[in-house]
Amino acid sequence: MNRQEFLKALAAATASLLVPRWSWGDQTPEVKTFTYKTAGGCDIKLDAYGSDPEVKKPVIVHIHGGALIIGSRKSPPMWVNPQGDHVLISIDYRLAPETKLPAIIEDVQDAFRWVHQKGPQLLNIDPRNLVAVGESAGGYLTLMTGFCVNPRPRVLIANAGYGTLDSPWYTRPSEHYRQQPLVSQEEAYATVGTVCVSEGPGTRGRFYLYCRQNGIWPQQVTGHNPDTEPRWFDRYCPARNVSAKYPPTVLIHGTADTDVPYEESVGMDKALTKFNVPHKFITVPGGQHVLGGVSDADKARIYAETLEFVKEHVGVI
Repeated sequence: MNRQEFLKALAAATASLLVPRWSWGDQTPEVKTFTYKTAGGCDIKLDAYGSDPEVKKPVIVHIHGGALIIGSRKSPPMWVNPQGDHVLISIDYRLAPETKLPAIIEDVQDAFRWVHQKGPQLLNIDPRNLVAVGESAGGYLTLMTGFCVNPRPRVLIANAGYGTLDSPWYTRPSEHYRQQPLVSQEEAYATVGTVCVSEGPGTRGRFYLYCRQNGIWPQQVTGHNPDTEPRWFDRYCPARNVSAKYPPTVLIHGTADTDVPYEESVGMDKALTKFNVPHKFITVPGGQHVLGGVSDADKARIYAETLEFVKEHVGVI
């Protein structure tokens, strides 16, 4: 693949993160947008789908992916709201590298706080029955909510999430990404800035690619070096913070994932098993990142298994 072909493919891949996947359905459901906090000069927002003033519903909170660098709340996967029996809330958070991980986690905590404190009045929801779901970096943040928000979600769903931030796949140059045209430092930094952003266009994928090609993603996202400050990362690694109080969890991961290694979910599975946390680990043979390359029929089966697990632990959702 030459440089021009690669850039075209990268643009298509990152654009897919930003397309509202509700367009897969026959009609777009009504969306209500709220600013749940203002910080660093950013109005940080969430979108709510499916609320009904006459019917109190449980809630699913969706956290978007994009390596904590790209993406927005505007791309909730349609499968999490197939029948409208619940309210779907999709949240933004400030993005790296302009904002570092501790503040990103604070945004997630504040979003869940808003859901509990403001959601019942504004959306007629029952936050006692709350499920968190995310893909890739959103899966990571979902796993973080298992111990960093209070009250904890009733169930977590992590698709291609990760339980560590300081493993070699992120702290060393990626052989997979170095097979692609190398991104220069100048080109990478031209796609990001110095002021807060909470919605990141696909062009920021060039910065992510630069980080992966040079093994510096943890430093750029956290502001800390895992080689010299290994203990700093412990509090931000879900696999090291599982306890008997951790919520029931669904892990979904393809064995051919070249972005987030399948072993990351294997590690979470071991931690959950150690503490006897109810969970379901759905291994997808040959599946790529976030179920890329997986047939629609297999996706439907995986999502059905996931929602059955949720119903077991929450009831109708």
